[in-house]
Amino acid sequence: MLKNLRDYRELLKSNVKKEIRGKYKGSILGILWSFINPLLTALVYAIVFPFILRSTQDNYVTFLIIGILPWNFFVTSINQGTTTVLQNGGIIKKVYFPREILPISIILSNLVNFLISCLIIFLFLLVSGIGFSPYIFFLPLIILVQTTFQMGIVFITSAINVYIRDAEYIINFLLNMLFYATPILYSADLFPPKISWILNLNPMAVVTNCYRDILYYQNLPHLKSLLAVFLGSLVLLFLSIRIFKRLEKGFAEEV
Repeated sequence: MLKNLRDYRELLKSNVKKEIRGKYKGSILGILWSFINPLLTALVYAIVFPFILRSTQDNYVTFLIIGILPWNFFVTSINQGTTTVLQNGGIIKKVYFPREILPISIILSNLVNFLISCLIIFLFLLVSGIGFSPYIFFLPLIILVQTTFQMGIVFITSAINVYIRDAEYIINFLLNMLFYATPILYSADLFPPKISWILNLNPMAVVTNCYRDILYYQNLPHLKSLLAVFLGSLVLLFLSIRIFKRLEKGFAEEV
């Protein structure tokens, strides 16, 4: 697969650019929507959610932004990645190219959008007075772990969705459920220590907590948990690539 990516690197680059540009094609505000959408979402939650949980979290909007932006990166990557093979069915039938370029392009294009939207996080950290700490240097590591985890999921879901068309709807439902099992709207500290370990079974909960550790609480992230997620993500990625390569033989007939 690495040889294919090297040989078709120009196609990969152009496909990533196409995904980024196509997302905002015809839009007046264009890439500004990467900033506006999470801001509006955070504003709604910041108004409503404190009344539900009686949250007294300091700088709650900043707290939300740090959770919502990585989640948007996650859920957008999974949703778009799951359908990418089907959506490119016409090209798959006509031209040969390494099929793995499709899910990788989705992940990389959303990674670019996420890196741009991180400017919102930095802005809120400054405006709220939280500022920055030396632990921010762990940010690339956390992003790498999340990206690897997403890549592993998308290779499987994009292949399975070709054969089982209901998969994208099931995945969308599961993502909606996972949202509430991830400490985005609330702090993981709400749970007593005896059951908090259950929350950490969710890789996105670990990743979200690590983002908050270095940006909001300005502490050292829980490296042991982050390493566990990273190793698990590497195993998932290895297995998912093998599944994808085996199932891709029937893509042209199924799409």
